[in-house]
Amino acid sequence: MKKTSTRLADGRELIYYDLADDTVRDAVDRRPLDATVTTSEIRRDPLLGDCVAVASHRQGRTYHPPADECPLCPSEGERLSEIPDSSYDVVVFENRFPSLAGDSGRCEVVCFTSDHDTSFARLDERQARLVLDAWTDRTAELSHLPSVEQVFCFENRGAEIGVTLQHPHGQIYAYPFTTPRTALMLRQVAAHKEATGGENLFDAVLERELADERIVLESEHWVAFVPYAAHWPYEVHLYPRRRVPDLLGLDEAARTEFPQVYLELLRRFDRIFGEGEPPTPYIAAWHQAPFGALEEFDGVTRDDFALHLELFTIRRTSGKLKFLAGSESGMNVFINDVPPERAAGRLREVAGS
Repeated sequence: MKKTSTRLADGRELIYYDLADDTVRDAVDRRPLDATVTTSEIRRDPLLGDCVAVASHRQGRTYHPPADECPLCPSEGERLSEIPDSSYDVVVFENRFPSLAGDSGRCEVVCFTSDHDTSFARLDERQARLVLDAWTDRTAELSHLPSVEQVFCFENRGAEIGVTLQHPHGQIYAYPFTTPRTALMLRQVAAHKEATGGENLFDAVLERELADERIVLESEHWVAFVPYAAHWPYEVHLYPRRRVPDLLGLDEAARTEFPQVYLELLRRFDRIFGEGEPPTPYIAAWHQAPFGALEEFDGVTRDDFALHLELFTIRRTSGKLKFLAGSESGMNVFINDVPPERAAGRLREVAGS
C-alpha cells in the first residue's frame, strides 16, 4: 500500500491509498473553494448522560446529485469533484459537511473505489484488503488527535438508510467521547468480569454462539453469527477468533482472510430476499475500544474489549422495512419480527447461490 497525503482547495486533507507503490499523486484541486466553515458543537443530555452533535451547516450538504455530478467520482476534464485526480484506488478525505469538527472531533469520507456503479460486495479481494488497510491507518492516525477518544468506521448503503450519495463509500467518525453504545458494552464487561472472577464477556458470548445454531459462516480466523438477541431483522456480528481491541490489533493472517469472509457476507445480504429484489440496504459498523481513559468502567482495560463488526439491514421482508416506532424510538426496546435462528438459517441457505 502506498499512502499520499495532499490538501484540497479549502484546506481539507485528502489521502490516496494505492495498490501500486509507484503511483504518483500530484493532481491539484482546481475548484475555487472558500475555507470550510462549520457550526458543530457537542451538547450533553443531563437526563440520559449521552451527547448530541448539533451541526446546522449540514442542511446544505449535497443531496442525491445525478451520476455525472457525483462529488466522489474522479475529476475529469472540467468536471471537478472532491478527488482532484482522474483515477484512484481508495481515497479518504475530510468531510466538507462534518457532524464533528475541531475540538468536537473529526469526520472523514472513505471512497472504496472510483467505480460509481459498483458496490463493496463486488470489489475484488485486493481492493477490499486496501479498504481494511485504510480503515486501520486512519484509526491509528485519528487516535493521536487530542480531541479524539473513539474512532468509528462504518458504511451506510441504500437510500432507505438515508444515503444521499450513491457512490460506494463509507465514513469515519472520530468522537471526542466514548459513545453510549460502547459505554453500555464496557459496563456489561465490567459487571461480568467482577461476577465471574475475571472472565471476559466477549469471549463468553463468542463461545456460546459457536456452540449454538446461529452461526452463519466460519473460517480459520473469523466467525460470523446472528446474535441471540438480534435487534434487527437480519443482523450479523463478525468477530476475529483472537480477541483484539481494535483494527490495529489484527495480525497478518486475520487481515489476509478478512476480504473473502466479509465479501461473502455482503453478497449473502444481497441474496436474502431473492432474485429481482433491489440491493439490500444495510449498515456495517466497526466497534473498537475507546482510546481514552476507562476509569469509569471498574477494572476494565482496552484489552478487555473485542473488535467486531455489526452488519444489519432495516428490510424485514420483500418490499417492507423495519421502522423504529414507539417502543424502539421512545423506550429503546427493540421488537424483532424475524427470529434470529430463522435469519441465520436464511443466511446459510443463500451461500454461493
